[in-house]
Amino acid sequence: MNRWEELAEQLDRYAGAPDDVLAEVVTRDGLCFWAFDRSAMPELTGKDTPDRELAARMCGGCPVMNECLELELRTHGPDTTGVWGAMSDTDRRELYPVWRRRRGREAR
Repeated sequence: MNRWEELAEQLDRYAGAPDDVLAEVVTRDGLCFWAFDRSAMPELTGKDTPDRELAARMCGGCPVMNECLELELRTHGPDTTGVWGAMSDTDRRELYPVWRRRRGREAR
């Protein structure tokens, strides 16, 4: 099993959680929503080389990384930029089709 398959398997535990519940948990408990001055966060455009180290630093210790990643994959899939669930946009784009297959959904 490769890295993306393992991560997608970990996210299976959230398959039955409604989007609004995940959104509430992420905005309430996500470090990026309460531990940082959001205006001072770097702007990520998706044009730069993926910065996995930045993603790890921004989300390190966050109690809801997986919930955040699950919500982002559901709501925006491969179309977003920035850091979500401790992953750069490039990494999420690689994970997305694996995640979709596990859920039995066709890719967008």
